[in-house]
Amino acid sequence: MTKKDIVKTISDSVSLAQTETKEIVQKTFDAIIDTLVRDGRIELRNFGVFEVKERAPRKARNPRTGAEVRIPARRVVTFKPGKYMEDRIQGGATAPSQAAAAPPAAPGQQATT
Repeated sequence: MTKKDIVKTISDSVSLAQTETKEIVQKTFDAIIDTLVRDGRIELRNFGVFEVKERAPRKARNPRTGAEVRIPARRVVTFKPGKYMEDRIQGGATAPSQAAAAPPAAPGQQATT
């Protein structure tokens, strides 16, 4: 799936123009990147945690020549999925927003789904 596909899916589901939706999606991505640069970590409930980690310098080998190559230290972004995402990937849980959207049953009545 590409950003264009995400924009189209969201645009269709909320009845917004694709140009407006594209701007919102891009601003969301920009905010995530800005937070990672500034704070080094962003936690999105029910989704997961992005974190900037320092990778130590290391030695490697060029597979073609066998020569040793030094790889300098660098910063990388890691992602750890949240419990909800893990459950969905494994075929479990329904969306928390769907469960929260159902109105509570009146006293003495059974909830309908």
